Amino acid sequence: MLGEDVDSTLVQAVVAEGYGDDLNDHEFEVVGRDPFLIAYALADVAGRCVVTAEVSKPRKQRQNRHIPDVCDTLGVKWCDPFGLNRALGFKTGWAP
Repeated sequence: MLGEDVDSTLVQAVVAEGYGDDLNDHEFEVVGRDPFLIAYALADVAGRCVVTAEVSKPRKQRQNRHIPDVCDTLGVKWCDPFGLNRALGFKTGWAP
């Protein structure tokens, strides 16, 4: 967990550039908390990576965009949980 407050200007930038600058209330509900997660990563692009189980679906638009696609738009690194495990060198020891 990060011991910092999210930068509201970064959240606004994520929404405007990643989803749409004119979302209505329903669209905001669909987007949920994703912009906050991406804004935390955007605060330190070189040192942070968003981990998500969502897969890229570049044809999705507005509130339906997936985290990987919004991250790509904003230049934020992302990976899936398996990528995180590989990057950190986690091993189970199950293989002989």
